[in-house]
Order: sequence, then C-alpha cells, then structure tokens
Amino acid sequence: MTAPASYIKALISLHRGLPRQGPGSEALTRRLLQGLEGLPARPVVADMGCGSGAAALVLAQQLQVPVQALDLARPFLVELAAAARARGLAHLIEPVQADMGRPPWPDGTFHLIWSEGAAYSLTFAGALERWRPLLRPGGLLVASEMTWLQDQRPEPVRLFWENSYPQMSDEAGNRAHAAAAGFRVLDTALLPAADWWDSYYTPLKRRIDRLGLLVDAVMEQVILETEVEMELFRQFSGCYGYVFYVLRRED
Repeated sequence: MTAPASYIKALISLHRGLPRQGPGSEALTRRLLQGLEGLPARPVVADMGCGSGAAALVLAQQLQVPVQALDLARPFLVELAAAARARGLAHLIEPVQADMGRPPWPDGTFHLIWSEGAAYSLTFAGALERWRPLLRPGGLLVASEMTWLQDQRPEPVRLFWENSYPQMSDEAGNRAHAAAAGFRVLDTALLPAADWWDSYYTPLKRRIDRLGLLVDAVMEQVILETEVEMELFRQFSGCYGYVFYVLRRED
C-alpha cells in the first residue's frame, strides 16, 4: 500500500540536508567499486534511488564518467546538484527525476547500475526483474538489500519487519531471486553496523532532537517510527542488516 502524500512529504523533510537518506558507507562503496571486473574504460552508469547522491558522487569521482542519478524526490536531486558543484563534479552528475519502477531509458543502456538502500521499494526480486533489461549483456548490478542474517529472530524485530517489509529474505533467498531474474552473484558484502550509526542514524537523531516538539501529527508519526527502528537496530543488529549483492547479467 502506498503511503499518503503527507507522510512521504514529512519523511523527505526529516531527511533533507542529511549526509544520507539510508545506511551506507563511502568506504564500502569505494571498495566494491574498485573490485568490479569487466567494466569498459568508460562505462554507462546509473544510480537508482540516489537520494541526495552519496553513492552517485563516489561513482562519478572514481569512474570519471557521467552518472545518471535517478530519484523521485526533487528536493534530494537539488541537494545532489549542489553537492556535485561543490566537489567539481557537476559535469558528471545528471539528476533524473523519475520512478525507479518506470525508468526513462531504453533497454540495454547501462554497463553498471548501482543502488543503495532503495531496491526494497520495488522488492528485491521486483527491482532485479525491472532493472535487468536496462543492462547490456554482461552488465553489472550492485544493490544493497535489507537481509536477515540469522534464523533466530526475536519477536520485536520479527514483527517490525513483517509489517514494514514482509518480502525481506536471507542471503540464500536473495541469491535465489538473483538467479531467477537472470543474474550470477559475483560477491556479497555486509554493511558494518557501525556505518549505520556513523553516516545515518547519528545525524538523523540529531535532526530529530533539534525538531523537538515543533512538529505536526504526521511528522510526529514519522519520528516515532524512526526512533523505534533505531532502537531495534541498537538491540538486534546481529539479526539483520544491509547486504550488498554484486551481480552480473547472464545471457
């Protein structure tokens, strides 16, 4: 079920101006990017669900090629454009306001599609199915996906994620999704728990603390749900996390 527009607006407002709109790590992004094999000298690249562009900026800087940075939220694309100018990368960042489920490019466009913390909105299986045709034969897809890390799941965290993301699977399940969609898994990497706090939760908590009581009912709901999520991760980070899946299109 799609969230009400007022809820989405509050969620965007809460995350504006933050380094990231979800957990991630520039160091891990760089490490995975440097480990990719089979890219041409000047690959055609897209970042799906780029937010304000933490990953897109790294891709542009490392590869020195234009990056099609797609997100539906215009405020984040405005922030990305400003950050690109500040880093001298404006000529390499091409913001695209569009729906990840209906990207505006023809099939076979990209050598590399990157996506951090965004595929879940289509479900992991749905994202792989939708994005695979956009890749050229042998093209690469690197996506992080919320993943169960152990079979024993305490009741609070199980109930939370069954409500928030019932399609969430373990690594074996996501490997199966990849194979079914026509991908070969080349590598996986777990985002360390510390990176959730350093780059995302800690700046987000500071934002919440600054807002204090100056919020309406919708923002209050968004904040409450965010604080529940943070506390669950504090207690149960060994149970789940973001896993990066490095995939190659098989033909």
